[in-house]
Amino acid sequence: MALSSGPRIIESCDRPTQLQNLSHLPTPHCFALVPCAGKGERAGTRQPKQYEAVAGLPMVQHTLQALFSVSRLQAVLVVLHPEDDLFEQHVPNFPGLVARVGGSTRAQSVLNGLLALRSQGAHDADWVLVHDAARCLLQARWVNALIDACEHDPVGGLLALPVADTLKQAQGDRVECSISRTQKWQAQTPQMFRLGALESALQQALAGSADMITDESSAIEAMGQRPKLVMGSLENFKLTYPPDFELAEKLLRMRS
Repeated sequence: MALSSGPRIIESCDRPTQLQNLSHLPTPHCFALVPCAGKGERAGTRQPKQYEAVAGLPMVQHTLQALFSVSRLQAVLVVLHPEDDLFEQHVPNFPGLVARVGGSTRAQSVLNGLLALRSQGAHDADWVLVHDAARCLLQARWVNALIDACEHDPVGGLLALPVADTLKQAQGDRVECSISRTQKWQAQTPQMFRLGALESALQQALAGSADMITDESSAIEAMGQRPKLVMGSLENFKLTYPPDFELAEKLLRMRS
């Protein structure tokens, strides 16, 4: 997919941009939000890992191309660190939205991104699909399956996989005990929730025990809600450590 037109940049959550006002359109809509403000220090890369080349393209470009192939997404918003000077270099002519409002945590970056979408006319009832930039093997069919499963759900949900391996609780480098894998799932992204509900959940989390919020679902869960689990794929893994890049490279080249 060619990224053909220039980005529409939101410098703050209060200032209008080139994006047309969306308030006149029927609701609800689906938006994708990609937090892209982290450094990915565990990856051991020379630059923020989202810009590291995988199968000939920056990782984040694979991610964005997958999202732009989902016709049901009204817009794709990338949340960058305010001092990020690499995005335009690595993803030239990006046709979506860029908000330089990334925070010190993922939760803060996502919350700031929701406020940016709201400033463009998105409503409480609209769906927001938050996806990790580092899950660059995403496929449109997985996103569509999530939308199909959640668009009429009262809470929303996330892609996830049932845990297949035996789980161990550790104490140092020793096994303390085994944990039952029954009814255990491994969370993935996208995670799809109503803008208003997710905004409230993140605001409450950041005002309290923010360290307990490791993804959007956990914020929604803290509000007493039970997100829907939608079957994901083993290929939808998050590139975190150096070997992950090697595996992603092989899988992407096999696809092409």
